[in-house]
Amino acid sequence: MAEILLETRDLNRFFGGLRAVADVSLRAMRGQIKAVIGPNGAGKTTLFNLISGNLRPQSGSVRFRGQEITRLKPYMIARRGIFRTFQTTRLFAHMSVLENVMVGRHTCSRAGFLACMLNVPWKWPEERAIRGKAMETLRSLGLEGYAEETAQNLPFGRQRMVEFARALATEPQLLLLDEPAAGLNVHETAELSDLLLAIRDRGITLLVVEHDMSLVMDISDEIVVLDRGSVIAEGKPEDIQRDERVVRIYLGEERAE
Repeated sequence: MAEILLETRDLNRFFGGLRAVADVSLRAMRGQIKAVIGPNGAGKTTLFNLISGNLRPQSGSVRFRGQEITRLKPYMIARRGIFRTFQTTRLFAHMSVLENVMVGRHTCSRAGFLACMLNVPWKWPEERAIRGKAMETLRSLGLEGYAEETAQNLPFGRQRMVEFARALATEPQLLLLDEPAAGLNVHETAELSDLLLAIRDRGITLLVVEHDMSLVMDISDEIVVLDRGSVIAEGKPEDIQRDERVVRIYLGEERAE
């Protein structure tokens, strides 16, 4: 039986009088791609913020590998093996591609700010190891030729791939991807699809918020649908495509009829 890697139980989050996430319970299994879909304002990004520790719920819990992480700070959650990307790329624009990916290794580093500032000798081997691991990650994605390029000089699609390389450099067990195909053209989206399937095949679990339904249906093992903060459907892609409530949300009442 597959291991439950992530589980949320009855999550609730309010903003004033608005209930952005309402009693959301879901599970993501190890080695699975699970998509979270729904119209704008459905609560998808808020759900990601609750899982990653950027927001705290009013009630409910988040468990990772059976351990409660609901009240942990984001960096503590990252150290446990959860890494999150955002709708817009968040690279360090004036750093090289290699340096950006090296940043992703900070969760595996012993050296703190003071040691780096003083450039103490004992951190040099660790620095070399971090550089080597970052280069290995770039090589695995076919990005080694961009290693010394300044991040801001890359086309958008390549910047997106560098962001994934940085995420993989953290050696995550769970990746939260918030609209990874946003801004990509058809060719880049096809590359992304292959990449996400390859990441899953490494045994990494993916929880993906995405509006590109073709991509969602192609890569997902399971899909959960949110509307107005609540889960209205969950299942395999073919089941979601036939669900009348989902069809009504995406097509409208008259077209659904």
